[in-house]
Amino acid sequence: MKSQPIAKAFEHAFNGMGYFISHDRNGKIHFALAVLVAVAAFFFKLSATEWCILLLCTGLVISLEMMNHAIENLCDVVHEAHHPLIKIAKDVAAAAVLWSAIISVIIGLLIFIPKIAALI
Repeated sequence: MKSQPIAKAFEHAFNGMGYFISHDRNGKIHFALAVLVAVAAFFFKLSATEWCILLLCTGLVISLEMMNHAIENLCDVVHEAHHPLIKIAKDVAAAAVLWSAIISVIIGLLIFIPKIAALI
């Protein structure tokens, strides 16, 4: 298989990102929350380390949501009817997103609660 030019690879990746953000309901929610977290990070003047931690968390959650979206679509094409193994694949992919989101919320609370408490 002939490899594609790097510019074409980036074009495909950006097309995928655009499709995901415009077509996936949960992706829109995660992206909106990531923007909200970034606004809060600016407001509270977070350190570079705190920024890095939050960026890793939001990047992980959104990336896993993208993978979940891809897995669900692929499963739907491979096997349209209900199949117990397809259900497990979809459930586990969704669980990966949920788990990363729960851990990210905990990390966000650990970072933001002391900052919010200092304002009160």
